[in-house]
Amino acid sequence: MSAVSPSNSKIEAAYREHTPNSASRSRQARSVFPSGLVHDARKLSPYPIYVERAKGSRKWDVDGNEYVDYYGGHGALILGHAHERMLGATHAQLELGTHFGACHDLEVRWGELVKAMVPCAERVRFTSSGTEANLMAIRLARAHTGRRKLVRFRGHFHGWQDHVAFGVDNHLDGTPSPGVLEGIADEVLLCDTSDADATLSLLRGRDDIAAVILEPTGGSFSALPMREQMLTQLREVTAERGIVLIFDEVVTGFRVAPGGAQGFYGVTPDLASFAKIVAGGLPGGCIAGRKELLDHLDFEVCAEKGIEKVGHHGTYNANPVCAASGIAALEVLQSEDACERASAMAARLREGANRLFRERTSNWFCYGTHSSFYFYTNAEHPVGSEPLEWTLESIKQVAKLPVTNKLRLALMVEGVDMSGKPGGLVSAVHTEADIDFTVDALGRALERLANEGELSS
Repeated sequence: MSAVSPSNSKIEAAYREHTPNSASRSRQARSVFPSGLVHDARKLSPYPIYVERAKGSRKWDVDGNEYVDYYGGHGALILGHAHERMLGATHAQLELGTHFGACHDLEVRWGELVKAMVPCAERVRFTSSGTEANLMAIRLARAHTGRRKLVRFRGHFHGWQDHVAFGVDNHLDGTPSPGVLEGIADEVLLCDTSDADATLSLLRGRDDIAAVILEPTGGSFSALPMREQMLTQLREVTAERGIVLIFDEVVTGFRVAPGGAQGFYGVTPDLASFAKIVAGGLPGGCIAGRKELLDHLDFEVCAEKGIEKVGHHGTYNANPVCAASGIAALEVLQSEDACERASAMAARLREGANRLFRERTSNWFCYGTHSSFYFYTNAEHPVGSEPLEWTLESIKQVAKLPVTNKLRLALMVEGVDMSGKPGGLVSAVHTEADIDFTVDALGRALERLANEGELSS
């Protein structure tokens, strides 16, 4: 049976029937925003849903439809939507003021928690986002080493600033994406985590490398799998060569474990960037690391050493409302087993999805690590094959396949929302009932896809 085109798809028709108010909102948004969007990852054909409220593991759109949510605020909500501790802390701070333009007790308590929980955190500096935290990490590495080059890995996401705005989904050859100067791209060396020998040889063979930055569980929180020993190898060689090792823990931080991926794997970087969970799901991030690196932000230390200080401003750095939310979140994560619960529920989901795939199709597979799950819908590899053997190109192709978009629509009709990778992040408040509902919904979605000729037996 040949696949049904989107224009004749019963799945798309069901989605449109299910979400008329979202369709209306999307038309309105297109007169305001490019493509009607404020975030590239929210693109969905024929249009995305518009959400009105959320609580725990669920969210409700403007049509009143209820979804089990695996978007999780783009990874920011390890404790689910509208957690009582964070709501209470945030509401209390709103009554006291939203911006003091001054130092305050909350920023100190917040920083102390990061320092206590994160192995590398001898010093902390708050930012307003993960992109900013990574930008600062790169700048500190260059200031400290006096070197220019940055080593990155294809498929690893570090935000949208110029040094990292290529080599993720496109421009895998290292050429600059639109708006990025060639001179900036020339300072970046792209490597592959699948080729440790080539990467380590590069690091040993050059004297101009300031830093290596990577996501410590693999690109896009393990959507692009990576061998664990790569972390140890990078730590050893960067230490030998005086290269700053940066872990981008914007997603992994306080999710893989209370101490982040570095705490879980026992590999301590020189610097680490955080956002999302660190601010309790509100806007906020930080850079944490060795004192001698963050000393480049210290007025007194730089004056004593006779070196120029690295400048850093930010209107919303350690904003008191975000700080209150961040403190509440970190205190919960420090005292409870939230990370373990989220990972256990994700493992249950992956197992249930693969059971369905073995029954229904010969070339789909669910994989992931910790609290992540991803659906591999590319027919290039059979069910049960080793994700570490898949190519970056084949994994990235999955999000572009028409069947992937149909899968998302079918799941939303069945009451499940996830990202377009396709996959999602599981929170500590997802229950076994949520997971079982999701697996059942996936089964019904697969039936819809089979009826349109989208599954290979």
